[in-house]
This record gives sequence, C-alpha cells and structure tokens, in this order.
Amino acid sequence: MENSVKANRGDFSQGSVSGAILRLAVPMTLAQLVNVLYSLISKIYLGRLPGAAHLALSGVGVTLPVIYIIMSVSALCGSGGGPLFAIARGKGDDEEAERIMGNAFTMLLFSGVALTALVLIFRRPLLFLFGASGDTYDFASEYLMIYSLGSIFVMITLGMNVFINAQGFGRTAMLTVVIGASVNLVLEPIFIFALGMGVRGAALSTVIAQFCSAMWVLRFLTGKKTILRLKRSRMKLLAKRVRKILTLGLAGFTMTLTTSLSQIISNVMLQRHGGDMYIGVMAAINALREVVIMPIFGMERGSSPVISFNYGAEKFERVRRAIRFKVSMTVSYAVVAWAVVMLFPGALIRIFNSDPELIAIGIPALRVYFGLFIFMSFQLASQGVFLGLGRAKNAIFFALLRKAFIVAPLTLILPTIGMGTLGVFIAEPISQFIGGLASFGTMYFIVYRKLLLKKEINQ
Repeated sequence: MENSVKANRGDFSQGSVSGAILRLAVPMTLAQLVNVLYSLISKIYLGRLPGAAHLALSGVGVTLPVIYIIMSVSALCGSGGGPLFAIARGKGDDEEAERIMGNAFTMLLFSGVALTALVLIFRRPLLFLFGASGDTYDFASEYLMIYSLGSIFVMITLGMNVFINAQGFGRTAMLTVVIGASVNLVLEPIFIFALGMGVRGAALSTVIAQFCSAMWVLRFLTGKKTILRLKRSRMKLLAKRVRKILTLGLAGFTMTLTTSLSQIISNVMLQRHGGDMYIGVMAAINALREVVIMPIFGMERGSSPVISFNYGAEKFERVRRAIRFKVSMTVSYAVVAWAVVMLFPGALIRIFNSDPELIAIGIPALRVYFGLFIFMSFQLASQGVFLGLGRAKNAIFFALLRKAFIVAPLTLILPTIGMGTLGVFIAEPISQFIGGLASFGTMYFIVYRKLLLKKEINQ
C-alpha cells in the first residue's frame, strides 16, 4: 500500500497538469524565498559591518564569479541528470533512472574535490582577475577560503535535491533549502557580530548550513520514503550515460558559467570606470535579482519533472498543457515584479546600505538593469522547456546567446565608447530583449507546434 501511494505521488501522467506543477512549484518557491531572504539578510549584515561596510560588501561581491562556477558544475550534474531521470521514469525504466541518479552523484563528488583544490591553490590570482582591489582583497580572500572548503556540500545539495523533486516530493525538496537557510539565519549574526568574525563568519555559517542540507538530501535519497533510491551499486560510471548527463547538463552549466563570466567582466569594468562603490552597487543588484527571479526558478523546478515525465510517457498533449501553464504563470509574475522594481528602486537599494552615494548610484542602475526584465522571463520559461525535453543543443545555444554573445561583449564595448559605468548596466536589458524573443520564438515554432503533430501521429 505504501509503495502504491509513493508511486502515485510520482506519476505525473494522471490528473491535473497545473495541479501537478503547483504541488511541486509552490513548496520549491517558498523554499527559494526563504533561501533568497537569507541571502538578502546576509548582504544586509555585511553592509552594516562597523568600519568599511561597503568594502566588505564589495569583497564578497568579487567572490560571486567563483561561487557561480561551483554552482555551474552542480547544474552540470543536476540539470543534466534530473530531466533524464524523469524521462526514464516516464518510460517505466526505473533501473536506468536509478543509474542516472547514481552516476550524477559520483560526478558531483569527483568534481567537488577537484574544484575545492583549484580554488584554494589559485584563490589570489582569481580574485584579482575577477575585480578585487587592494582594499577589498582581504575580505574576498577570507570569505572564499572558508566557502571553498564546504563547496562539496553546496554541490551535493544543489545537484541531488533535483532528484527528490523529480519523484514528486516537493515538500521534502523544500525542506532541503529551508534547513540550510534556517541554520544560516541563526548562525550568521552570531558568527559575524557576536564572535566578531566578519566575512569569515558569513562564510562559515554558509558551510555549516550547506552541510546540514546535504546530509538531509542523502538521508532521504538512501532511505525508505523515497520511490527510487541512491544506491552504491548504481554509482559506477558508464561512459554513454555520463555523456548524456553532461550533454544535457551543459545547458545549465553554461547558463551559470556565463553568468559568472559576465559578472567577472562587469566587476572589472566597474572597477576601471567607477571603483569599489560601483561593485558594491552591482552586488546589491545581484542580491535583488536573486529575490525577484526566485519564483520563476520555483516554477521551473515544479514544471520540469512534469514535462519530462509526460514526454517520456508520450503524453504530448499534457506536455503542451504544462508548457502553456508554465509560460503564462512565469510571464504574469515577471510583469508584477518589473512594476515593483520600477516604482520602488530607492527602497530596495536602502535595504542593503543607506550610504547616500551608493543610493544615488544604485537607483538609476537598478532601473536600467531591470528595464526589460519581462523579456527575460520568456527566455527562462523557454530554456526550461528545452531542458525538460532533453533538447541539449537548443538549451546550450540560448544559454550562450544572452550572456556570452550579448552581455559580455557589450559590457566590454559600451563603457569604452563614452557610456562609462552606465554601459555595464545597460548591457543586461539589451540581452534580455534579444535573448527572450529569440528563445521563445524557437521554443514555440520548433518545439510546441511539433508536439501537436506528435500527438496526432500517436492517435
């Protein structure tokens, strides 16, 4: 009886499509809200350190590219393995699904150890390459050294939580994030202020929190409550399977890695044309972006297993319904979020720091950066569809298009032709407009319409 209940929970080919998506999306969105609020509060703490608060905020901002690289490798395994896992389940091939999950875990372990070693060895040149100055280096170095020691826990949490959600356990996946964020919220003010550890305290609390989340994930996936388990016998790598995971995962990897690339270039150009204050503004904008974009990622995590499972089960009309619901919800939310940012930029910037200079710079920068955010929602929705259907080439191309082919070159060019720091911020909305229209148009004509033909052929 218990096995039947668990199987029904993970069978997305029955019942309401929108209901199945919301059952996964709502808890994951709430979890991301908690996590992002923690991130926001962390930046607020750093922005209020006694002394050179803006230098601490800028120093941690300089580490973001390295953190994005760590996250991109997690995405390589998680976003590559998750859809393949769900498609295999939709086909009824549970053994292959377990092997995909086991291979993804092994890949995460190896890559986590390698990344930790590389960051520790090359920390100094990396940070200066990514925009650190003599004033911000010590803050950045202290934070990154501690964070890198716990990067394996970050990777397990991000990479393996996907497989909990893909089996229909949305609340359990939510708890993974909530546990980490809650531990962080409790420990961070103690470490930063009570123990006087500053940025080291912020990093240490993050590592401890991610360790707790990783243990939660592993306990569930190896326990009796899950449908498919993480087993040692399924962890042996098979070249063909690894290749499939890496090929599809390259899309998520590329998205995060190109975000890191654009952040590196932004930091360098802001340092050159503006200074540490502008890097602090960008760090605040990035934190706000995480908050704003969080519900979209929640919708993505809720819809992807449903799309993948039904595609594997050849329920193509249900796939089309899932796409329609996902796109409509994503874009509707983006309209509301854009309006809030445009109307209240000053209040949002003041959350981090009340320095008059930072606020004066931050208000116009925030409005420019989010100017065409609605178009970005079209790309994020389309990108998730490509991943859910295993269309690696489309997903990789559009991941590269916006950040690598548009943002990075414009960030280098615009400031040097007389736009200064404004050129760095305006590169983002240009990429949102072009990338959003291109990816959505491709998804509609190449994927969505063809699913109707597949449905007719099956009938």
